[in-house]
Amino acid sequence: MSNTFRRSLVAAFLALPLATVPVLAAVKFTSTWAAPGAKAISFKGQKVAALVISDDMSLRVSAEEALSRELIARGINGVGAYRIIPNEELKDVERAKTWFERGKVTGVVALRPVSHDKVKRYTQDLWTSPYYSNFWGYYPYGWGATYTVGSVTVDTVVVVELLIYQVSTGDLIWAGVSEATNPKTLQKLIAEIVKEAAKKIEKQFR
Repeated sequence: MSNTFRRSLVAAFLALPLATVPVLAAVKFTSTWAAPGAKAISFKGQKVAALVISDDMSLRVSAEEALSRELIARGINGVGAYRIIPNEELKDVERAKTWFERGKVTGVVALRPVSHDKVKRYTQDLWTSPYYSNFWGYYPYGWGATYTVGSVTVDTVVVVELLIYQVSTGDLIWAGVSEATNPKTLQKLIAEIVKEAAKKIEKQFR
């Protein structure tokens, strides 16, 4: 993901007006994966870094702190990556690796915004319009039109991936993709994702 895309994604969240988001859906994980043997791994009492991959420093700090608190509440020694790695060295893989190892970090939980899309939803009054109310009225319309009439709303769907790595091996041990529809604010969205992520971590790595 390019830096420009990340910045535009954050800007889109912050600029999202409440009037354009009529329906708010909770964060949900639409897909998850666990490596063979992941159940045998436990992070209880271990130091696990919370890493939010974003160029927005204020977002990183607040989200990493929130995720760290959720991990601590579950018996894991969570710590924000911003506390471990100097920001100017964060994107250098070798230097970041050194900082994680020096900090005796056992695992890393990484959150990364993946996409921000507009999705059309069709409302019920579409099917009460004259075009649809009678089959014989619909018939010529159905064959002759390829566009949609009636009321259409546009939902904002945000996709964020959650990845868990074991630092000693560098291996990916768990992955999931979450979706949120019409988040009211970026802060609220991150808070909900963090809570759901912590639940998944607790269930997988007791």
